[in-house]
Amino acid sequence: MKKIAFAILAAALVLSFGFAGCAKKGSGKVKIGVSMPTQSLQRWNQDGSNMKTQLEAAGYEVDLQFGGDNDIPTQINQIQNMIAGGVKAIVIAAIDGSSLTEVLKEAKSHNIPVISYDRLIMNSDAVSYYATFDNNLVGVMQGKFIEERLGLPAAEGPFNIELITGAPDDNNIIFFFGGAMSVLKPYIDSGKLVVKSGQIERAQCATPNWSTEEAQKRFENLIQTYNYRPGGTKLDAVLASNDSTANGVTNALVGAGWNKDNFPILTGQDCDKPSVKNMIAGTQTMSVFKDTRTLATKVVSMVDALMKGSNPEVNDTSTYNNGTGVIPSYLCEPVVVTTANYEEMLIKSGYYKAQDIQ
Repeated sequence: MKKIAFAILAAALVLSFGFAGCAKKGSGKVKIGVSMPTQSLQRWNQDGSNMKTQLEAAGYEVDLQFGGDNDIPTQINQIQNMIAGGVKAIVIAAIDGSSLTEVLKEAKSHNIPVISYDRLIMNSDAVSYYATFDNNLVGVMQGKFIEERLGLPAAEGPFNIELITGAPDDNNIIFFFGGAMSVLKPYIDSGKLVVKSGQIERAQCATPNWSTEEAQKRFENLIQTYNYRPGGTKLDAVLASNDSTANGVTNALVGAGWNKDNFPILTGQDCDKPSVKNMIAGTQTMSVFKDTRTLATKVVSMVDALMKGSNPEVNDTSTYNNGTGVIPSYLCEPVVVTTANYEEMLIKSGYYKAQDIQ
């Protein structure tokens, strides 16, 4: 009888350890979803790569997806698959900040926290936190750069300027364009800055998908209509909200005969490789640098805090209302880059290798 009892106990122990071993083997790492809008722009490739690398280094499994070429249904489908695949948090840079309301209801029903990355997701109470750079400050920096280079406070003027911003469905342009215009609009109103096209409203200056090609087409039309060319109508400055649109402006202006000796002041953002090359060549004047490594580090710390049951660090609880309330946010600080400091900011920091921008 004792032998039978011992055999039963031994079998039970084997089964117990066996099931425990299976559970341990199958538990794996906590999975985090990362949804980026496109691979067609350099910055989103870098953002996705930085995020994946740092999350994996922190011990997480990462499901990184890119939404085709800014294809909203693709991004929605990918997020649905992430939810079905058991992710415990999702970091999303939305293609269209207002298109994710329904799919994120599903995330909320599964208690999956959502961190809105760089672009604020609108009209969804599923958004837990927002991580970005200070996008209003980006615009202010661009506006102040033009103000300082033209010497607007003391100069008589008038100076000719044209304006271009990004995708109308990207909530960030409200802050980029608004920040810049907070500096430039008083000079436009006084007549010291002249926009010959009359296109000074955000919607008039928008560029679908932040497309270089669309930006180039628009500026080719402006050049043709207002004779912006050497020997014709002088163009003193162009406010471009990012490098992709600035590249389109550069292409159009170079095609019309402008060169490094007479090129207008031209702003940008992101320090994409083509734009850094243009700055060195004298066909773009500045770009606002947003070190995506810094933003990725902050988002990883947010994810880590959430997974450990604590509250992520934030530094803004008043600015970013997505239509359902103010979203607690962490704002990283951008930096102006020109030919005077690009080596220090981009090369010595390890962001690029020297040969990347030659």
